[in-house]
Amino acid sequence: MKTVIIGGGLAGLAAAFKMAGRDEILIIEKEPEPGGIASSYVIDNYHIEKYYHHIFASDKELISLIEELGLGKKLEWRKGTTGYYYNGKIYPMNTPLEILKALPLMDVIRLTWLVLKAKGIKDRTLFDEIKAKDWIIDTSGESVYNNFFLPLLQSKFGDNKEKVSAAWLLGRVQIRSNRGTKGERLGYMRGGFAALIEKMADAIRQKGGAIRNGQVSRIEVENGYVRGVDVDGVTIKCDRIISTCSPHVLEKIINTKLLGCDLDITYQGTACALFGLTEKVMDDVYWLNIKEEVPFGAIIEHTNFIPVSDYGERLIYVTSYFQSPESVLWQLDDEGVIDMYLKGLEKLFPGFRSKVKWWRLRRDMDTAPVYEVGYGKKVLPYKTGINGLYLAGMFSEANYPERSMNGSVAAGFRCVDAVLTEGIL
Repeated sequence: MKTVIIGGGLAGLAAAFKMAGRDEILIIEKEPEPGGIASSYVIDNYHIEKYYHHIFASDKELISLIEELGLGKKLEWRKGTTGYYYNGKIYPMNTPLEILKALPLMDVIRLTWLVLKAKGIKDRTLFDEIKAKDWIIDTSGESVYNNFFLPLLQSKFGDNKEKVSAAWLLGRVQIRSNRGTKGERLGYMRGGFAALIEKMADAIRQKGGAIRNGQVSRIEVENGYVRGVDVDGVTIKCDRIISTCSPHVLEKIINTKLLGCDLDITYQGTACALFGLTEKVMDDVYWLNIKEEVPFGAIIEHTNFIPVSDYGERLIYVTSYFQSPESVLWQLDDEGVIDMYLKGLEKLFPGFRSKVKWWRLRRDMDTAPVYEVGYGKKVLPYKTGINGLYLAGMFSEANYPERSMNGSVAAGFRCVDAVLTEGIL
């Protein structure tokens, strides 16, 4: 039997990796190389991700996959320090004493209570129907919301910030609370995650699978069964399809009434700039959240996390989410977006432009779901109402209530489990 996988991101690669050797596998990927939003640039003699990435100690499927592929020695656990830009100053936010310097004492006490309470909640189902804003204010008060959480929600969800569910917030807090006395413990593959993508692709090919560049324009369905896909004007017959594309793309290539599920999921886009610099910008801060009128929500100084000696130059990400195709971050050309970002960076760090050696910009329309109240009921199933059509991606239960590299790998694996359950491999 032949399976076509639409999309060569982590979910598609994970599904192909698990199915290869059991079935004839063909991945159709629109980009020249696989990887999706986990893909990398090649800068001189090194790889660096187009979007910043790190992993958490709880990412069991991803860590196990890295080990299985023989890449375990590349995975290192390092200190990920955070800071908060407020009133013209960077406040480190790693130790209790540092947090006390950034926030009023009563806010620190209330924030600590919120974190402890969040960590103790095992079943987040009921919180899917509660707004994050309401739960934060009820738990810790308006000052904690305004001084700490509002800038974070604004940077991540923009105009949708007040729609986000408390279930997402709880998941986020629980994932991000693996902190020691000096900072958060985060994992990264030295040399970059490009090695993971390459190893997965090689393993798929070695088991007889193939990865082809192309654009799927239609999924062919006949009498309730998938029959093939149209790729760049050519029909490829197959017995099974795993689609990893976002709901709004899926709507363009199939009659969604046949799916047996709604695709009512709001997505947002991301404009992520990477700058090569001559010198560092921040002292010992990896991740900077910002409460300031600038056109981005976070700055990630990668070489404050991974040694600059790995690259021979300083690297810093500047990123912002946007909520619609009408956003200037989507409408402007690359130079226009970079100019916006540079003006904001100059506001925070005068003289920033003089440090810039080069830049890259990656923009995608569907980088993350908006985890609105009630999102739990919108999570898409792995198996659809069309025989032979399966779904896996950021919209899957493995990526709720927070998306991650691990969630995408797990979604791909669990989708194959759904195929196996039907006993048709």
